[in-house]
Amino acid sequence: MDTISLKTSESFEQVMQSYMPMVYRIAFSRLGSAHDAEDITQDVFLKYYRADITYNDEEHRKAWLIRCTINCTKTLVTSAWFRHRASDEGLENMPEDSEILGSDGDIEKIDQRNSVLAAISKLPEKYRIVIHLFYYEDMSVSQISKATGIRESTVKSQLSRARDMLRPMLKEVDF
Repeated sequence: MDTISLKTSESFEQVMQSYMPMVYRIAFSRLGSAHDAEDITQDVFLKYYRADITYNDEEHRKAWLIRCTINCTKTLVTSAWFRHRASDEGLENMPEDSEILGSDGDIEKIDQRNSVLAAISKLPEKYRIVIHLFYYEDMSVSQISKATGIRESTVKSQLSRARDMLRPMLKEVDF
Protein backbone atom coordinates (compact mmCIF):
# COMPACT_ATOMS: atom_id res chain seq x y z
CA MET A 1 0.00 0.00 0.00
CA ASP A 2 1.38 3.38 -0.98
CA THR A 3 1.56 6.00 1.72
CA ILE A 4 1.75 9.73 1.25
CA SER A 5 4.03 11.67 3.53
CA LEU A 6 3.92 15.42 3.90
CA LYS A 7 7.70 15.56 4.02
CA THR A 8 8.49 13.47 0.94
CA SER A 9 5.78 13.54 -1.66
CA GLU A 10 4.07 16.93 -1.65
CA SER A 11 4.90 20.36 -0.46
CA PHE A 12 2.81 21.99 2.21
CA GLU A 13 1.82 24.71 -0.26
CA GLN A 14 0.42 22.17 -2.72
CA VAL A 15 -1.70 20.57 -0.02
CA MET A 16 -2.96 23.99 1.09
CA GLN A 17 -3.86 24.98 -2.46
CA SER A 18 -5.75 21.73 -2.97
CA TYR A 19 -7.68 21.63 0.28
CA MET A 20 -7.93 25.19 1.61
CA PRO A 21 -11.18 25.99 -0.25
CA MET A 22 -12.82 22.84 1.15
CA VAL A 23 -11.65 23.51 4.72
CA TYR A 24 -12.81 27.12 4.49
CA ARG A 25 -16.25 26.16 3.13
CA ILE A 26 -16.79 23.59 5.88
CA ALA A 27 -15.77 26.06 8.56
CA PHE A 28 -17.95 28.79 7.04
CA SER A 29 -20.96 26.50 6.75
CA ARG A 30 -20.64 25.60 10.44
CA LEU A 31 -19.86 29.08 11.76
CA GLY A 32 -21.54 31.51 9.35
CA SER A 33 -18.67 33.96 9.72
CA ALA A 34 -15.97 34.63 7.16
CA HIS A 35 -13.52 35.81 9.83
CA ASP A 36 -14.03 32.75 12.03
CA ALA A 37 -13.78 30.47 8.99
CA GLU A 38 -10.44 32.05 8.04
CA ASP A 39 -9.14 31.56 11.59
CA ILE A 40 -10.25 27.92 11.62
CA THR A 41 -8.66 27.34 8.21
CA GLN A 42 -5.35 28.65 9.54
CA ASP A 43 -5.64 26.50 12.65
CA VAL A 44 -6.38 23.36 10.63
CA PHE A 45 -3.37 23.80 8.37
CA LEU A 46 -1.14 24.62 11.31
CA LYS A 47 -2.24 21.35 12.95
CA TYR A 48 -1.72 19.55 9.64
CA TYR A 49 1.81 20.92 9.35
CA ARG A 50 2.68 19.98 12.93
CA ALA A 51 1.05 16.52 12.80
CA ASP A 52 3.57 14.95 10.39
CA ILE A 53 1.16 12.09 9.66
CA THR A 54 1.66 9.52 6.94
CA TYR A 55 -1.53 9.10 4.92
CA ASN A 56 -2.68 5.86 3.27
CA ASP A 57 -4.15 7.73 0.31
CA GLU A 58 -5.66 11.08 -0.69
CA GLU A 59 -9.04 10.10 0.78
CA HIS A 60 -7.35 9.53 4.16
CA ARG A 61 -5.73 12.98 3.99
CA LYS A 62 -9.06 14.59 3.03
CA ALA A 63 -10.90 12.77 5.84
CA TRP A 64 -8.25 13.90 8.34
CA LEU A 65 -8.61 17.53 7.23
CA ILE A 66 -12.42 17.36 7.41
CA ARG A 67 -12.35 15.78 10.87
CA CYS A 68 -9.83 18.37 12.06
CA THR A 69 -11.98 21.20 10.66
CA ILE A 70 -15.08 19.85 12.39
CA ASN A 71 -13.20 19.47 15.68
CA CYS A 72 -11.72 22.98 15.46
CA THR A 73 -15.11 24.54 14.75
CA LYS A 74 -16.68 22.55 17.60
CA THR A 75 -13.95 23.78 19.96
CA LEU A 76 -14.54 27.39 18.89
CA VAL A 77 -18.32 27.16 19.19
CA THR A 78 -18.14 25.68 22.69
CA SER A 79 -15.62 28.24 23.95
CA ALA A 80 -16.81 30.82 26.46
CA TRP A 81 -15.47 33.62 24.27
CA PHE A 82 -17.56 32.54 21.31
CA ARG A 83 -20.74 32.04 23.34
CA HIS A 84 -20.51 35.48 24.91
CA ARG A 85 -19.50 37.61 21.98
CA ALA A 86 -22.06 39.55 20.04
CA SER A 87 -23.01 37.71 16.88
CA ASP A 88 -23.13 40.63 14.47
CA GLU A 89 -21.78 38.53 11.65
CA GLY A 90 -23.81 36.32 9.40
CA LEU A 91 -24.72 36.15 5.78
CA GLU A 92 -23.73 39.78 5.25
CA ASN A 93 -20.12 38.72 5.82
CA MET A 94 -20.16 35.89 3.33
CA PRO A 95 -17.21 35.57 0.97
CA GLU A 96 -17.42 37.38 -2.32
CA ASP A 97 -19.74 35.72 -4.82
CA SER A 98 -16.85 35.40 -7.25
CA GLU A 99 -15.01 33.30 -4.64
CA ILE A 100 -17.99 30.98 -4.44
CA LEU A 101 -19.01 30.76 -8.09
CA GLY A 102 -15.89 31.73 -9.98
CA SER A 103 -15.61 34.58 -12.42
CA ASP A 104 -18.41 33.38 -14.69
CA GLY A 105 -21.19 33.44 -12.06
CA ASP A 106 -24.22 35.44 -13.15
CA ILE A 107 -26.64 37.34 -10.92
CA GLU A 108 -29.36 34.70 -11.07
CA LYS A 109 -26.99 31.95 -9.93
CA ILE A 110 -25.65 34.19 -7.17
CA ASP A 111 -29.19 34.89 -5.92
CA GLN A 112 -30.04 31.19 -5.98
CA ARG A 113 -26.83 30.27 -4.19
CA ASN A 114 -27.40 32.93 -1.53
CA SER A 115 -30.97 31.72 -0.98
CA VAL A 116 -29.79 28.14 -0.57
CA LEU A 117 -26.97 29.17 1.78
CA ALA A 118 -29.37 31.27 3.85
CA ALA A 119 -31.73 28.30 4.17
CA ILE A 120 -28.88 25.92 5.05
CA SER A 121 -27.59 28.34 7.68
CA LYS A 122 -30.96 28.08 9.45
CA LEU A 123 -30.60 24.32 9.86
CA PRO A 124 -29.29 22.85 13.11
CA GLU A 125 -25.53 22.25 12.97
CA LYS A 126 -25.70 18.46 12.65
CA TYR A 127 -27.75 18.83 9.47
CA ARG A 128 -25.66 21.68 8.02
CA ILE A 129 -22.47 19.62 8.05
CA VAL A 130 -23.89 16.55 6.28
CA ILE A 131 -25.66 18.70 3.68
CA HIS A 132 -22.46 20.63 3.05
CA LEU A 133 -20.26 17.54 2.73
CA PHE A 134 -22.77 15.75 0.50
CA TYR A 135 -23.68 18.55 -1.88
CA TYR A 136 -20.77 20.98 -1.77
CA GLU A 137 -17.86 18.59 -1.27
CA ASP A 138 -19.39 15.74 -3.36
CA MET A 139 -18.75 13.17 -0.67
CA SER A 140 -20.65 9.89 -0.49
CA VAL A 141 -22.57 8.80 2.59
CA SER A 142 -19.77 6.34 3.32
CA GLN A 143 -17.10 9.04 3.06
CA ILE A 144 -19.12 11.40 5.30
CA SER A 145 -19.49 8.62 7.83
CA LYS A 146 -15.74 7.98 7.92
CA ALA A 147 -14.85 11.67 8.05
CA THR A 148 -17.29 12.61 10.80
CA GLY A 149 -17.36 9.41 12.83
CA ILE A 150 -21.14 9.15 12.41
CA ARG A 151 -22.75 5.84 11.38
CA GLU A 152 -23.88 5.65 7.73
CA SER A 153 -27.51 5.13 8.73
CA THR A 154 -27.35 8.30 10.84
CA VAL A 155 -25.84 10.25 7.94
CA LYS A 156 -28.66 9.08 5.67
CA SER A 157 -31.27 10.05 8.27
CA GLN A 158 -29.70 13.47 8.78
CA LEU A 159 -29.58 14.09 5.03
CA SER A 160 -33.23 13.12 4.69
CA ARG A 161 -34.33 15.30 7.60
CA ALA A 162 -32.25 18.23 6.35
CA ARG A 163 -33.84 17.97 2.90
CA ASP A 164 -37.29 17.87 4.51
CA MET A 165 -36.46 21.03 6.47
CA LEU A 166 -35.03 22.80 3.41
CA ARG A 167 -37.91 22.00 1.06
CA PRO A 168 -40.38 24.55 2.50
CA MET A 169 -37.66 27.17 2.90
CA LEU A 170 -36.70 26.90 -0.79
CA LYS A 171 -40.18 26.73 -2.37
CA GLU A 172 -39.99 30.26 -3.75
CA VAL A 173 -36.47 29.88 -5.19
CA ASP A 174 -36.40 29.31 -8.97
CA PHE A 175 -33.92 26.63 -10.03
